[in-house]
Amino acid sequence: MPTNALGREIPDAVAGRPLRPYPGAFATVPTGRRAGGPLKTIRPGANKVAPSLDEAIRRSGLRDGMTISFHHCFRDGDRLVLQVVEACARLGIGDLRLFPTALFPCHEPLVRHIGDGVVTRIEGSLNGPIGAFISRGGKLREPPILRSHGGRWRAVACGEVEIDVAFIAASEADPYGNANGIHGPHACGPISFSVVDSWCADHVVVVTDNLAPYPAVPPTIEQGYVDQVAVVDQVGDPAGIVTGTLRVTRSPTALRIAKLAVDAVAAAGLIREGMSFQAGAGGTSLAAQEILARKMARAGVHAAFAIGGTTKYLVAMLKEGLVRTILDGQAFDGEAVQSLRTNPRHQRITPGFYADYNSLGCATYMLDFAFLGGTEVDLDFNVNVNTHSDGQLLHGIGGHQDVAAGARVTVITMPTLRGRVPVIRDQVTTVTTPGEVIDLVVTERGIAVNPRRPDLAEDLRRAGLPVRTLEEMKAAAERLVGKGKSPIWGDEIVGVIQWRDGTVIDVVRKVEGWA
Repeated sequence: MPTNALGREIPDAVAGRPLRPYPGAFATVPTGRRAGGPLKTIRPGANKVAPSLDEAIRRSGLRDGMTISFHHCFRDGDRLVLQVVEACARLGIGDLRLFPTALFPCHEPLVRHIGDGVVTRIEGSLNGPIGAFISRGGKLREPPILRSHGGRWRAVACGEVEIDVAFIAASEADPYGNANGIHGPHACGPISFSVVDSWCADHVVVVTDNLAPYPAVPPTIEQGYVDQVAVVDQVGDPAGIVTGTLRVTRSPTALRIAKLAVDAVAAAGLIREGMSFQAGAGGTSLAAQEILARKMARAGVHAAFAIGGTTKYLVAMLKEGLVRTILDGQAFDGEAVQSLRTNPRHQRITPGFYADYNSLGCATYMLDFAFLGGTEVDLDFNVNVNTHSDGQLLHGIGGHQDVAAGARVTVITMPTLRGRVPVIRDQVTTVTTPGEVIDLVVTERGIAVNPRRPDLAEDLRRAGLPVRTLEEMKAAAERLVGKGKSPIWGDEIVGVIQWRDGTVIDVVRKVEGWA
């Protein structure tokens, strides 16, 4: 079987779809032209408002075997995916390919619709029950394909994925199709993930529970790309955008990791006037952000910009003047939504602006540093985000690949043990982000520096920070709990992990046992 640049075995094709092995983080040279939706026109006085969601689906021409898309800005409070799939089931439409930006625990009822054949394919990040179902052998016609935020945008914009009907949840929309996610009783944030869907889909349905007078502004989704507007009782619950991972840790171990991470970027000379960063939204990353804010205030320096997903902690830095501009693709709490609505220095961006590989500029390429997490790291600095050491497919990629590829210094924060499971491995269970773009791994036992970055190793040692090798930290963890078990893989592929350029960095196989 062919191998990619990381030595991972990648089949020539899966379910008849050819796969291109990952050649290196920046080795792919794009070819071809951008895709787009069909040309259409409309007459004055035309009515786009459908009498119901069911009728909007009928009018869209949705049929068996087609592809439907969604964004995930309501996160675990999303209501639209299930409303649409259940309507399709009532209408006798099946064999659908689901193309969400991500699925969450609230989407667990999709398992029944997979069993009934309403949904037979999924391309999108899997968080929780759907990933677990597939890992256990739940059958789709094709293995799911997981992409980063920038990778999904690229896939639509270049025509790799053709969307038949895009369903776009909006907390506010007008009868002509202008829509946003920052106004209305159920505001959720930018909804920028669906901008490219609106440009390229054959048919676009904006779905809202708050039909406002024309014009609904700002028009994140623009009228000229929208075929229909459907009104439902509730499009989503914004309380669901806050999940358990989006709170500052109080664990002494995690707080030590956060402090070491900030000390590391300070030693590298990156806490300076005009700096830029992305801090992530996990508990350790949020703690690092708090420590960073205090260090910036003491030094009297300001960040030119920071990139969200945004939480109240980053909003506070904007209000205090520590950050001059937030570039935001996703809101993680109500304070972030309110800031987007009221502060002109808090700007909505699309995943294309953020991280489209097939473009001449990514915001992530302008980052000085970023704090990211992971479920595992290996001795080559490859990071796993998608599976745990048991091989269960439980998490999406998000912006992990995009940020790591772009930031001048990418810092991975993780403990050496989770429970009694060591997370520094000889080889990660699944490669999500290659070691080529990882600079530092920070644990409670010290800081490992990628051998590609001797400059950083010198900076950290000069600052008196505890520089260790991954081998040393792995050995220390294994002295406490022993060597971790590894899955024995079967031949069946249950997931495909794309790199941000569309090549395949790894595949996830069904677990048959343990060694």
